[in-house]
Amino acid sequence: MRVLLIEDDAMIGANLARALEGVGWSVDWVKDGVLASSAWLDGDYSCVLLDLGLPRDDGIQVLRKARARGDATPVLILTARDSVEERIQGLDTGADDYLLKPFDFQEVLARMRAIMRRSHGAADSLIGTKEIQLDMGTREVIFHGRREQLTAREYALMYALLERPGAILSREQLENRIYGWGEEVISNAVDVLIHGMRRKLGNECISNVRGLGWRVRAL
Repeated sequence: MRVLLIEDDAMIGANLARALEGVGWSVDWVKDGVLASSAWLDGDYSCVLLDLGLPRDDGIQVLRKARARGDATPVLILTARDSVEERIQGLDTGADDYLLKPFDFQEVLARMRAIMRRSHGAADSLIGTKEIQLDMGTREVIFHGRREQLTAREYALMYALLERPGAILSREQLENRIYGWGEEVISNAVDVLIHGMRRKLGNECISNVRGLGWRVRAL
């Protein structure tokens, strides 16, 4: 899955990007508000991590622009601004959660899972259908009651498909959800991932819609 990291502090940004990549996220990192708005507009992200004290455009302005155009991507603010008024402003502008620096990385991950879960209307860590579900807490897929552990790429693939069961996603859309900037994407990367999932779960777990892309059944 892809996350947009908006952080101007070089040390915090590098450490956070490295830690996220270590648990399987593809990270696009930008360091000022203008670049953040451009990246957010062009990208297809599962989550945004947003600092507020940014050069050129403040983080609140970046968030306000995204929400004004109807972008509902889950947003976790990570900032040193600790006043009650600033926290209220961040949440009222459209952030899903607000975490103060310094923070523990495991708490960042837990809060990311929580806001992504809420974005799907899920009360627990499962998203999907009655037939197939993704456990965001354990990074497992559950198909007809059987659990299978997923690699980082498989998890990103299944998250994209189960985010909107029944929706057809093209090759380009899936590549955009799975890979970050600068990551080499071989021509049949999506096919290889889907083939691997079918070997684990059976051919019926992911359907091909000829000429359009792939989907999971909305049951």
